[in-house]
Amino acid sequence: MGVPYADQLAGKQSSVRDALAPVAAGLQWADPFASAESGYRNKAKWVVGGDAHRPTIGILDEHRDGIDLRRCGICDPGLTAAFPVLADAISELGLEPYRVADRAGELKYLIVTISPVGELMVRFVLRTPQHIPAIRRQLPALHRALPGLTVVSVNLHPDHKAVLEGDQEILLTDQATLNMPINDVTLHLRPLSFFQTNTTVAAGLYRQAAAWAAELLPATVLDLYCGAGGFALHCGVGSARVRGIEVSVDAIAGARTSALALPSPDRFDFQVADADVLPATDAELVIVNPPRRGIGAPLAAALEGGSARQVIYSSCNVRTLASDLAAMPSLRPRRARLFDMFPQTRHVEVAVLLERR
Repeated sequence: MGVPYADQLAGKQSSVRDALAPVAAGLQWADPFASAESGYRNKAKWVVGGDAHRPTIGILDEHRDGIDLRRCGICDPGLTAAFPVLADAISELGLEPYRVADRAGELKYLIVTISPVGELMVRFVLRTPQHIPAIRRQLPALHRALPGLTVVSVNLHPDHKAVLEGDQEILLTDQATLNMPINDVTLHLRPLSFFQTNTTVAAGLYRQAAAWAAELLPATVLDLYCGAGGFALHCGVGSARVRGIEVSVDAIAGARTSALALPSPDRFDFQVADADVLPATDAELVIVNPPRRGIGAPLAAALEGGSARQVIYSSCNVRTLASDLAAMPSLRPRRARLFDMFPQTRHVEVAVLLERR
C-alpha cells in the first residue's frame, strides 16, 4: 500500500515472469488485467470482537482484542454500507462475540457477500444454535434496513480451532442462492460455495478462458475444482460437452442451477467428487483452478500422461504453478495473463494456456 498502482502492477508482472521463466520458455504474456484500486472486494470475512453492546467487525490484534474494519477501503461500497446495520443487529440480538482466550461466547465470524446487482448474503458463524430463533425474528427488521438482503444463514462452528466455518449450515431465508451475473452467465452461489473475491477481475478471467476455448473449439471440456461453475459455464463454447468436478456439494448444486439457463443445458454435467484425482476422461480441454497448494504431483502426472490437447491453468500461487508446470513437460505453456485479483497486496492470479507438444 502506498505504492502507485501502475508500479504495483508492473512489479507483479515482472515477479511472475521471473518465477515462470525457468519452466515456461517463450511464454507469450498479454497485458495485465487491472483492477480498481479500492472498493473491489465482494466478500468480507470478519472476526467479531468487542462485546455484544459494542461489537467490532474486522480482525483481532495480538492480544485477541477486536480491531474494527467496517470502513475498510478494499470492500465494495455496498458492503461498507451494510456493516453498521449488521453491527447494530448483533447488539440488538445480544450476540456475545466469541472470546478466544476464554473459549466462551457465541458469535465467531460474520461473512458477507455482495453481488454485482447489490444483493447480499449474510452468514452468522455461531458456536451453538441457541440464538437461531432470535435471528429468525430479527429478519424482517434486517430486510427493511438492508433491501438487498437475499440470503441469510447460520453456520455452526462449535470447535475451538482456527478455521473459518463449521460443517453445518442452517438456511434462514426462503432463497438459498445469491445470484451473481457475470458476463452472460448468472452464477448461483450457495453459502458454502467458493467464488473469487474480485467480481470485475473474475469476469475478465472467465472471458479470457472463454476466448482461448473459442479458438480451440474443443468437443469436450473437463473443469477440475470447478466451484460454482464459472469456468465451465463460460468455456462450453459451441456444442461442447462440459463436465465439472468439485468436492463442495453446495457449489455443485449452484452450478447445476446455473446451467439450466444456458442453451442445451444437458451438455453440462456437474459432479461432486475429488478433483485431485483425475477421472477417466478423453476431454480435449482440461481446466484447473486449484487452491493455493496447486494441483500436486499425482494430478500433474495424470495430466502429463493423459490425452488432453490443451490445459487452462488458473493459479493464485505462482510458486506451486511453477512446480506443477515443471511436472508436465509434454504440455507447453504458450500464453499467459496476470489478473490483479488482489490490489494493494503481493498476491496475483495467473492464467496459463498449455498445449500438448
